[in-house]
Amino acid sequence: MTQPNSQDKNSFLYPRSRYYGKFQPENLMFNANLQEFAQKISYIACLETGGKLSQEQAYQQIQVLWKQLKHSKKQLAIGGNKEI
Repeated sequence: MTQPNSQDKNSFLYPRSRYYGKFQPENLMFNANLQEFAQKISYIACLETGGKLSQEQAYQQIQVLWKQLKHSKKQLAIGGNKEI
């Protein structure tokens, strides 16, 4: 039996979409961060729906991810002085 390719497994577990916006390195990086955020939120929501996480745990984890995304936006200087 053959070993599954780890790249294929990662592509399945963490799908990435193409970026169609204006190409700037910081926009591309933020898009990658945003896609990762969305994927993790999806997993948290599924775990909460399935009873593996409490509502409070899910909320706390989402809050941490949101703060990380906001920090990423600030570090990359996306959108000027506007808040997310």
